This record gives sequence, structure tokens and C-alpha cells, in this order.
Amino acid sequence: MNVYPIKFSPILKEKIWGGHKLGLILSKDTDKDNIGESWEISDVNGNVSVVSNGIYKGMNLKTLIREHQSKLLGENNYEQFGNNFPLLIKFLDAKTDLSIQVHPDNAMAKKYHNSFGKTEMWYVMDSDDDADIVIGLNDKTTDSKVLHDITSENVNAIFNREQVKKGDSFFIPAGKIHAIGAGVLAAEIQQTSDITYRVYDWDRTDDNGQKRELHTHLAEKATKQFDLNEKAEYTIQANEGARLVECEYFTTNILDISKQQTKDYSNLDSFVIFMCVEGELNVTAGYQTETLKMGETVLFPANTEEVAFNSEKAKLLEIYVDNEIRQNISIAS
Repeated sequence: MNVYPIKFSPILKEKIWGGHKLGLILSKDTDKDNIGESWEISDVNGNVSVVSNGIYKGMNLKTLIREHQSKLLGENNYEQFGNNFPLLIKFLDAKTDLSIQVHPDNAMAKKYHNSFGKTEMWYVMDSDDDADIVIGLNDKTTDSKVLHDITSENVNAIFNREQVKKGDSFFIPAGKIHAIGAGVLAAEIQQTSDITYRVYDWDRTDDNGQKRELHTHLAEKATKQFDLNEKAEYTIQANEGARLVECEYFTTNILDISKQQTKDYSNLDSFVIFMCVEGELNVTAGYQTETLKMGETVLFPANTEEVAFNSEKAKLLEIYVDNEIRQNISIAS
């Protein structure tokens, strides 16, 4: 497979809670003021990403995988996922609160939807001064049946809310109640799944005066209790990296780039994705260079040996699937 920084055309999604920051701050090509999501790399049915540059321009992700298999995904990933890309990569802009929601794990998603489950993470790229998120239940002993009785009067007593700021990162395992709050611009990494169970939607209505559907019974089945809120504790120094999330589905690091440097990926056995969350830089592999600006994403296939970076100031999320972690978790369980 030809190695170069592969870019894809963003798939923009209008949302009842969406705003204008994806266009204004991340330079997405839209004049609408309700764009909530930009799907950067997607293999979701009906929303498969299309390459926008280089020799593979015009080819979609599904075709790339079918033609190049383990050279794109990595040997272990191809053995595990076949012709399916395991991750969905997004940017999100919440003008108003997202619905309070929960996602099923793999077993439940397989049973009810013939799909992957949805474990995810957020990295906050920008936030209003008073922005917050919903993450988990206030009382860890509360029975999930409480999800049937949420009102505007008791919602803040039931769920835990935490203020957020630029640079905060949260891990959201399947089964954890959550919602991004108004004023948050975030990068999201998740399993390839579009299954969401809404439990409360702030009593809002659409343009036709209709409330969105809730999925309370399924949400009750999906909800799990977690002792921790999984906020990443990290310190990053110039031209170094820090671990944000490490799980069986993906590993995400944050890289600080302020000079020319090279990273070796020859022993990784996985594709690598970079999301630019601050600044601008050039990335080079296979004799091709691409400029990566804040809000842009590139994919490098698994047969990439090294990537060169050059920037005066940039921050990247580095994302891949670490098969040793997945195997260790499988053995432990």
C-alpha cells in the first residue's frame, strides 16, 4: 500500500444541539449554524469516508480496506475486524446540552443491533467559561431504574456534572451515563457505532414541536456503575507526548510539537490517526507532505515505517489500536 498522509472529506451532521464553531473555529466548509458533528474518519454504513487527497483520492475507506487489508489496518486488526474499520473519529460542537445518554457494550450491541458497542473518549479543544459535562450518576448506589423518572426538577440531583476547560480529557466506557454540555468543542474517538440510548433530552422540541425519542428501557439495561469519572491526569512538555486513554479499543496520546522530529511506527502493527487539536504543522511520510491545521485529521496505514513532523507550535492526538493491551485484557477477563 502506498504510504502518505491520507485525508478524508468531513461528513458534517446537523444536530438540534449543534452550533457554528466547527465552521468558525475548525474551518469546516459550512454556512449553517447547527452543525454538531464532523465525522472525520467513518466506516458507519451510509456514512463511509472518502479520501480527499493523493493517489487514493475518490476512493472510500471500505474499498481501501478491501484492497489493502492488513497493510492498512495491521495484521492483528485485520484478523480481528476483517474489512471493518474499528474506530469512528469526530469533532463535536455543542451549542446547547446534548441529551443525557448511554451506549451499549459489545454484548448488548451485538444482541440488539448486530453492531459493535460504543466506548469513547473526549478531548476538550475549546470551552465557554461556564461549560460543563454530565458524567455518571451523583450517587454510585443509585439504581438505574431512576432513569424512568427524570424531570427538569430532579435532573441535576441525579447526575454528576463537572466543569471543563481546554485540554481536559475524559474516558467514557460503554455503560457510563454522559452528555457534553453547552459551550464545549471537543474531539471524540470511539468504536465504530452510532447507537445511542437517550434518557433525558431537556424537554426540548424540534421545528415541528416534537420531542425526540427516548430509549429508557434499553438505557436501563445498558447502564453500569463506575467508581471513577475517568478524567485523564497528565503532564505534557514541549516535544513530548502524554497518555490520555489506554483501553482495548484504542490508545490515545497527546503530542506537543514545536520543532522538526520523527517518530518510528515500524513495530506498531496498527494504522495511526492524527487529529490536530491546536496550531498547525506539516506531516511527511512516503515522500509526501501534508499541512495539518487545527480541526484536520489524517490517517497513516499500518505499513508506515516513520512519520516526520515539523511545526513551530501544534498539539496532536495520536490514535491507534494496541493489540498487546487488547490481548492482555482478554487474558485477564
